[in-house]
This record gives sequence, structure tokens and C-alpha cells, in this order.
Amino acid sequence: MQGKVISFDHHVGLGIIECLGEEIPFHCINIADGTRNIEVGANVTFEKFNHPRGREEAKNIIKF
Repeated sequence: MQGKVISFDHHVGLGIIECLGEEIPFHCINIADGTRNIEVGANVTFEKFNHPRGREEAKNIIKF
């Protein structure tokens, strides 16, 4: 899937990707390049997965 990072808190490591009007949360450990940091406004590709806590999140997040 493709989307745009609309928020990211560097201190907590949590962010949100907007994709087709849906907001998908993510944690910094799911950024594929291993940096654990991403800029707000970055265009990304990602996969959705069901987090053990019962919500969908983004993983394998790659800037393009």
C-alpha cells in the first residue's frame, strides 16, 4: 500500500500514515531502513498487519 506520514512523535516512536482517507498507526520499529525515524510528509509504502492488541498497524514502512 502507499500513503503519507501525517504525524510522528520521535520521543515515543509512534506515528500515523494516511492512506485512502484511513489513518493507520505505526511504531518506529516497523520502519524498514532501521533508523527508527521518519519525517512528517514522507511518502511511504507499507503493509498492514493485525497487532496483538487488536488493531491494524503498518509494518515494513519504506520511504520513496
